[in-house]
Amino acid sequence: MHLIAIVAVLAIKLISYLRGAKMADWNSSQYLKFKNQRTQPAVDLAMRMINRKPKKIADIGCGPGNSTSVLKSVFPESDIIGIDNSPNMIEKARNLHPDMKFGLCGALELEGTYDMLFSNACLQWIPDHETLIPALMNKLNDGGVLAVQIPMNGEEPLFQLIKETAAEPKWGLEKVKLQPNETLTPLAYFDILADCSTSFEIWETKYYHCLEDHKALVEWVKGTRLRPYLDFLGETRGNEFEHEIVEGAKKIYPIRKNGGVILGFRRFFFTAEK
Repeated sequence: MHLIAIVAVLAIKLISYLRGAKMADWNSSQYLKFKNQRTQPAVDLAMRMINRKPKKIADIGCGPGNSTSVLKSVFPESDIIGIDNSPNMIEKARNLHPDMKFGLCGALELEGTYDMLFSNACLQWIPDHETLIPALMNKLNDGGVLAVQIPMNGEEPLFQLIKETAAEPKWGLEKVKLQPNETLTPLAYFDILADCSTSFEIWETKYYHCLEDHKALVEWVKGTRLRPYLDFLGETRGNEFEHEIVEGAKKIYPIRKNGGVILGFRRFFFTAEK
């Protein structure tokens, strides 16, 4: 019975860890190909709170440390730690920012309480936001703030193209298991925050990223939305899949006057005070 109990505890910890996961095998180098574009929302969110003086901050889903670095520049006197459950991302973050603290940890496994919990493009990978957000609010000190940015870009033509291409029978992708990647409506978040915070703000920003060409559109999603499909297909078939998406993108993304293409990216933000 003692052994069974130990196994049960370990199983619970593993499930909790996975529920707090961003994705366990992210490719940090692929992610950083568009570092400036991916970091801009973190800058915008941090600047929204520039007048605050948090003593202790956790950056949830810190990735390779670009958002954590933003926090350090905006709040230089704060004690900051970046957490992510991807070993690849944490290794990259520690190499790029040896003067900062990083930990291998899922969002729900974060210990202690904080004056600010910051999360840039991470929570969409974690299900059950109706329980997740209140759980994160409980990790704040009184007067602390939860600051979040999550993509809400499912209607962008590129993502619709990927969905339609992956559904074609010739690829055999119907059994590919995708990571959770869903968000609620802005009004649903309004109601959640109304129940678990003393005050909050929500807003949206749509970014227009100028990319070099149609191949760059695919590179943008290669380490995220396309990753499960490419892993399943292997190198040869994966290259064919990428090529088909590039060709499809040429039909729906016109070349602009500067020779590039524009990727629209809608992002949802909120800040909530305990």
